[in-house]
Amino acid sequence: MRVHNPIDPANKDLLLPDATVCYGMSAPPALSEPEAAIVQALNEPIQSKPLSVIAKEKLGKKKDATAVIVISDNTRPVPYKGKGNILVPILTTLLETGYKSRNITVLIATGTHRPMTVEEIDRIIDPWVFEKGIAVVNHDCKDESILTYLGKTERGSEVKINNIYVQADLKILTGLVESHFMAGVSGGRKSVCPGLISEHGTFLFHGADLMGHPDSRDLNLEGNPVHEESLAFAKMAGVDFIVNVTLDHKFAITGVYAGDLEAAHLAAFEMVKGYAKVPIAEEADIVITHGGFVGINHYQSAKAAFASIGALKKNGYLISIANFTDKKDIIGSITYKTVLAILSLCGAEALIKVLHSKDWPFIPDQWQVQKWASVFEKIPLDHYYYFAPQLTKADGPGLPGINAATLTDSKEYSEVVKTVLDLIKKREGGRPLKIVWLSDGPYSIPYVQ
Repeated sequence: MRVHNPIDPANKDLLLPDATVCYGMSAPPALSEPEAAIVQALNEPIQSKPLSVIAKEKLGKKKDATAVIVISDNTRPVPYKGKGNILVPILTTLLETGYKSRNITVLIATGTHRPMTVEEIDRIIDPWVFEKGIAVVNHDCKDESILTYLGKTERGSEVKINNIYVQADLKILTGLVESHFMAGVSGGRKSVCPGLISEHGTFLFHGADLMGHPDSRDLNLEGNPVHEESLAFAKMAGVDFIVNVTLDHKFAITGVYAGDLEAAHLAAFEMVKGYAKVPIAEEADIVITHGGFVGINHYQSAKAAFASIGALKKNGYLISIANFTDKKDIIGSITYKTVLAILSLCGAEALIKVLHSKDWPFIPDQWQVQKWASVFEKIPLDHYYYFAPQLTKADGPGLPGINAATLTDSKEYSEVVKTVLDLIKKREGGRPLKIVWLSDGPYSIPYVQ
């Protein structure tokens, strides 16, 4: 059978065995007039005054008021460019209200990701923004000189936030709301935390206890300590207005949720929760998934693997394909690689014990490896096969699972998947195996109904 492969840059379908069972989301239809919907959301927000009114009130208190609009980096397909983008209407509202271009900053919430390059920024932001002379700035979690200390949360997290954000008179967050494997869903408060915090601020927020908490999972906010801590950071930093969107498979806008930090985000969450949970008949021997738009490197591909757990039989097999577009590093940071190597050498159980040890020093990016460990609590390390055209045979050591580049010289997704499936069938003695394709990769959460 042929199925759509959303990560193939050549737009080729993926060929799978005819008996493969396909599961995907039933997302709402794209908005017919997204531009009008965005304007309406700014003027008729959720539990908030219109953005124009809030902006005028700030100018009334301070003639030369400053504004900051926080945007996501290139790991999220938020529409900031072209027809139906959310950035230009926000900036237009501020300029028409009386804000000067020099007093407006677009701040990229990179979190612990590396700063975006000039070329990457140009690819995601509408040229109109630069034509108006509005500054676009990367956050850098490692640069203490650009951070302001605001205190500690009740859990004890150190709250240091980007200076530009803290000092701005008008603070606006933007983002995409979709399933998130730690915080329940993305968007809302996550633009601040981890988007604009210090690297040290992640020590408790992304520490072993919060990461290992049973409620720190996808499509769950109630009792989720990661969500709660993120919200605590955002409240301490202050948020005047948010503009979040939901998207369909083609990244077209399906909903615009603007207004109050919590109320608008919750409305988007309820929408996503209604369709991102995908009921399945039974767990499969083999699950095939993909890294999605977010899967720009090995670090980000953890999200697809984690999302597939509900579809996997105990000791089953997982095949994950991706397109690693990160030009800097297709694997991840040196700290990520270091902790990942421990997982690969010692296994999930040993890694979890190490991370919870009082003698273990917190290492940035260990949280992503801890989520990888959750996958390997259900299947053995060598039951995970991964492939991206950018990987070579030399990229396997230190990574959990089996690099499919060592099995074939082909760079075609269909041929690679077939090679892996044939190998798994041999490993299982040719017995019948139930195969599932998760068409939405990391964005849908399968569960046995």
